[in-house]
Amino acid sequence: MIYELRRYTLHPGRRDTLIELFEREFVEGQEATGMRVTGSFRDPDAPDTFTWLRAFPDMPSRRAALTAFYGGPVWQANRDAANATMIDSDDVLLLRPAGPEFPSWDRPPVGATAGPPALYVATIYHVEDGFAELFAGKAVPVLTEAGVPPVACLESEHAENDFPRLPVRTGENVFVWFARFDTPEEEREVDLPFLDPLLTAAPERLRLRPTARSSLR
Repeated sequence: MIYELRRYTLHPGRRDTLIELFEREFVEGQEATGMRVTGSFRDPDAPDTFTWLRAFPDMPSRRAALTAFYGGPVWQANRDAANATMIDSDDVLLLRPAGPEFPSWDRPPVGATAGPPALYVATIYHVEDGFAELFAGKAVPVLTEAGVPPVACLESEHAENDFPRLPVRTGENVFVWFARFDTPEEEREVDLPFLDPLLTAAPERLRLRPTARSSLR
């Protein structure tokens, strides 16, 4: 699988407008082309952002699906409304599996308004090659023992972005792991000091609350 982790910076106060449009028009519209909208989130620490994930079977499928969607009627009819909410949409990591992949949940229907109580935490490490194996061997047992097992692990996909109309972050090597908590009150961090010498930049930590129709719940 190929994943995109997308984080948009929005005009102040426009997040709910974008999410309502996204969940009404863009979920099924994208999935009809062969991609999977894996999850969509509000970041409680960054109210003018929208974070979401989508997945493709492989890079050729990604190009075909993006071409079909962004050249198709759903995007053409709604792009102006979507773009009007955004300041920047280029913070995108192109990723591939490096461990467990996301569980499958049933998505609520169009019109759902109540989001689940869960909290996901995405930790983004900037790393050298070979980090995934070390994380699996040393960090995962510690996290599992602490009750915070990764629900998914991803790493940079360095294939050329063959849909340049949508930029992705390049020149970076990242490893991203996701934890899930049933409620925000259960959130906790696990200290992994043995990873620090292997990082090439400070980690990024995103706290993510699933939207009403997120398939990650």
